[in-house]
Amino acid sequence: QLELVESGGGSVQPGGSLRLSCAAPRSTLDGFAIGWFRQTPGNEREGVSCISQSGETTDYVDSVKGRFTISRDNAKNTVYLQMNSLNPEDAGTYYCAARWMYGVEMCSRNHFLMDHWGKGTPVTVSQ
Repeated sequence: QLELVESGGGSVQPGGSLRLSCAAPRSTLDGFAIGWFRQTPGNEREGVSCISQSGETTDYVDSVKGRFTISRDNAKNTVYLQMNSLNPEDAGTYYCAARWMYGVEMCSRNHFLMDHWGKGTPVTVSQ
């Protein structure tokens, strides 16, 4: 089982920024496509962004395009989600998830396809 640990969540004012991190403390993320998902109470998990195992392919939900950037540092075994110009609609618990996709140059924001999940980190956006 791949253990994933998210960090970097917190409370910011509208217009602020946060950088989320997703690390695998006991394993390597090599070969895994990674996705970031957010969830608010009573709602289904929404795929916010994803990155392929090589880092060459990324995808974003329309509402965050131009504001969020996903990246990965394989040397540090970490995937990041830089979130800028945050607004209250971005609030929620953010989860990272992984799917083994070695040799496949794609990623997915479909939470049903992900195999391993972190426990989440909360993001609050308010005055």
